[in-house]
Amino acid sequence: MSVLSGLIEALVSGRVEIVDLTAPLSDQTPILELPPEFGQTARFQLEEISRYDDRGPAWYWNNFRTGEHTGTHFDAPAHWVTGQDRAAIDAVPLTSFVAPAVVLDVTAEVAADPDFLIEIDHLRAFEAEHGALPDGGWLLCRTGWSARTTQAEMINNTATGPSSPGMSAECARWVAEESPLQGIGVETVGTDAGAAHSFDPAFPCHSYLLGNGKYGLAQLQNLDRLPPTGAVLVAAPLRIVGGSGSPARVLALTER
Repeated sequence: MSVLSGLIEALVSGRVEIVDLTAPLSDQTPILELPPEFGQTARFQLEEISRYDDRGPAWYWNNFRTGEHTGTHFDAPAHWVTGQDRAAIDAVPLTSFVAPAVVLDVTAEVAADPDFLIEIDHLRAFEAEHGALPDGGWLLCRTGWSARTTQAEMINNTATGPSSPGMSAECARWVAEESPLQGIGVETVGTDAGAAHSFDPAFPCHSYLLGNGKYGLAQLQNLDRLPPTGAVLVAAPLRIVGGSGSPARVLALTER
C-alpha cells in the first residue's frame, strides 16, 4: 500500500481523524482593535448577489469583504515591518502549509491569570516531558481563550488596554531565532498577548517571528481535541498576490 493510499484508508476507517481548528467566519467574528489613529481591519461582510431569483434564477452567490487578518488567519512574514522584505502570503512555500504540530496546554495558568505569558522554561518543560520540538513544525498554544466568542470577551479590555495571554518577548525571540519551529498558533485574536503593545520590542511575536521568516496562526479553536504531540496541521490560506496574510481553513490530522 502506498503512503497516500494508507492515509486515505486511515481517514475512511476513522483511525485518522480530521479536526477543524477554524473559527466560524461571519459579521460576528471578533476582530483586532487598534487605537483610533490607526487604520482598522474590516469585519466580515456578505453581500448577496442572487439567490434563485430574478438576479440569478438558478444560483445563489455572494460578494464578501473582510480583512486579511480577520477570524482564523495566517500571518505571512511581510505582515510586519521586520519582515517587509520577506515572503508575502502568495510566496509562502507549500511545504509550510502541511507540517507537524505540538500543543502546549496552559489553560490552568490562564484561568488564574488572563495576562499569563509563556516563557522559555515552559517550552523546556514541554520538551523534557514530550521530546524535542518538531523541526519545521507548529507550536499551538492552548489557553482556553477560544471559548470567548464575542468581541468584548475576546479583546477583554481593561483600564490599561486589552488583556489576554501570550508569549513573553524573550520566549518569542527564542522561538524565532533558536527553536526549530516554523511558527506558532494561538486562540487569541492575534499572536501577541493583549498587553504586548508595552513589551520591548512591542508585539514581539510579530516582530521576531515574522522578521525571521516564520509564521503565525491566530483565532484557532478545538485545540483541546489534539494530543500534545503527533498531530499534523494543514493551514490553507488564500493565495492573495502580495498579501500580508489571509483568512485560512486550518485542520489537524490526529490518530485515534
